[in-house]
Amino acid sequence: MSTARDGVYFRACNLCEAICGLKITIENGAIADLRGDAEDPLSRGAICPKGTALIDLHADPNRLRVPHRRVSNRFEPIAWDEAFDLVASRLRDIDERLGADAIATYLGNPTVHNSGSLLSSSGFLRLLRTRNRFSATSVDQLPHHVAATHMFGHPMLLPVPDVDRTDFFLIMGANPLVSNGSIMTAPGMRERLRAIGDRGGRVVVIDPRRNETAKAAHEHHFVRPGADAFVLLALIHVIFEERRERLGRLAGRYDGLARLRDIAARFSPERVCTHTGISAETLRSLARAFSAAPRAVVYGRVGLSTQAFGGLCQWLVNVLNAVTGNLDEPGGAMWPTPAYDMLLGSKPGDIHEGRWHSRVRNYPEFNGELPVATLLEEMETPGEGQIRALVTVAGNPVLSTPNGGRLAQALARLDFMVSIDPYINETTRYAHVLLPPATGLETDHYDVVFHHFAVRNTARMNRAVFEIDSTQRYDWQIFAELALRLRGKTLTHPNERLEAGLQAGPRATSIDALLSHPHGIDYGPMEPCMPQRLLTANGRIDLVPPPFGADVDRLEAQLGGPQPEFVLIGRRSLRTNNSWMNDLKRLNRGADPCVLLMNEEDARAHGVASGAKVNLTTQTGSIAVAIEPTPDLMRGVVCLPHGFARANYNEIIGDDVDALTGNAALNGVPVHVTV
Repeated sequence: MSTARDGVYFRACNLCEAICGLKITIENGAIADLRGDAEDPLSRGAICPKGTALIDLHADPNRLRVPHRRVSNRFEPIAWDEAFDLVASRLRDIDERLGADAIATYLGNPTVHNSGSLLSSSGFLRLLRTRNRFSATSVDQLPHHVAATHMFGHPMLLPVPDVDRTDFFLIMGANPLVSNGSIMTAPGMRERLRAIGDRGGRVVVIDPRRNETAKAAHEHHFVRPGADAFVLLALIHVIFEERRERLGRLAGRYDGLARLRDIAARFSPERVCTHTGISAETLRSLARAFSAAPRAVVYGRVGLSTQAFGGLCQWLVNVLNAVTGNLDEPGGAMWPTPAYDMLLGSKPGDIHEGRWHSRVRNYPEFNGELPVATLLEEMETPGEGQIRALVTVAGNPVLSTPNGGRLAQALARLDFMVSIDPYINETTRYAHVLLPPATGLETDHYDVVFHHFAVRNTARMNRAVFEIDSTQRYDWQIFAELALRLRGKTLTHPNERLEAGLQAGPRATSIDALLSHPHGIDYGPMEPCMPQRLLTANGRIDLVPPPFGADVDRLEAQLGGPQPEFVLIGRRSLRTNNSWMNDLKRLNRGADPCVLLMNEEDARAHGVASGAKVNLTTQTGSIAVAIEPTPDLMRGVVCLPHGFARANYNEIIGDDVDALTGNAALNGVPVHVTV
């Protein structure tokens, strides 16, 4: 069992994107107190229930600490060397018999919450030489990355709302009071939103649900799920029609302005209002207020990304910020300058897209990965290149990707599966070998990814609080041993990569320098950085990249079409993030959150009372779930959280994707609700 010396430790929570600073007191080798670090320059003492759940995670008796091998329907522990040899032997055999593409890989979200895994997993995965690489990215934020690549030249050049200086914050398809941002690392969001109002600003939420953020905002408008791109186009239409555009400092860097005007001209508020559910008058008023604000920013997240037009939505978010002069300006959408810069070494125009395609539906890869909505069909469809083995890293695709029930059946038929994961869950139960890494407070950690999305430039190095014992291994050790046995290759220690990146980065710092500031270093607010960080081939920003302009016709074809009686959307709880947190005590208090929300008028019309069980059915499948009528949901919409094992949302979601980006279409799905 891992141990810790008594004392006070400072580090950041690595259970979600907010990276809140923590103050942890150890007494008699155990955690006596865990609270927010008031001196952290980013979180300023903020903490949510997930932070305190690190206590449960550390002591969880269900968390594996040694390798296990599946024997029939049970797992038994085996030695590390035996496990490494077995995995390398089986993967090498499948490669030699069936080819490298017979092996697939899947990375879950927790990979980016652990720098040891993030900085070392890629070295091992490249040695597998497979093109069948998948991750949670394409059930989450892939449209952000595709839009950023085509507009700014790199998938990590994602503009972040400068929420601490804006005067008008327009939030679409997001709930930052619950997520603390998400591709906007902003702990203590309630205080940040309150501050906007205190300085005379305005917060407006457009969402099918009057969520927690909407209730704290100055204004909320229901919108029909999947119609967000029409809203954005209508706002841009008004800005051009009334000559309200102001391109600002970057005006000379923009291409495609005339093409953008022509596209927006087709989508007047009067034409789209019925489809969106927002009146033309309201759309015009919002456009005028947004364009007139001294500093404004629009932000769209999961509700926009995980729909059939996710790519268009994220492109139009960037466009609206650009044409109102709010791109790369204080109070608008800006780019952080992180100490460890993932853009370092990138060359202008070096776009990785479409170099190969999926075997069954011919979807293009993006940044080295295929859409995870194709994973199931690549397992089920016979022929050369069929996936016969799977490597999962900190992921649970049975719960978090479409068609979860069928995916579980496909996993059971694989020739071999290995999971690098500390838990036996709905996915890893099908693994032949489980390799559990040390996790949580047992690991050193630097937030490589989330400083790229933070609303303030900060940096913080986190030393492990607990030392692991001789029976445990770090994730980077697991990857290194597999690489050595599989290909005879030696992997670099992740801290060596981190140190090199920090020294070469824009802050020219080091691990030791960061450690000398236990609460983190504050580099100040975001600063304008364009065109210096622009990585497009011609050094310009295309306001209408060709694939996005062409996809507008697909969107326009939706106008005037028939509407289903109900569509399904998801929601998030403050106590949830990733499925392996499902059993932690502190995150499972109170009433079961896995209920289906329905507008109270719809519930009355269907004779459904609170607590009644209904069947929620799609073309893919059906689940039974209790219903809760509410006035906080748009009519014609039902809302279910991820649900984990209790009522798995993804069990009834098919393999539809946003045709532009390949991201899974999880929101706005037509459903039938029957008693």
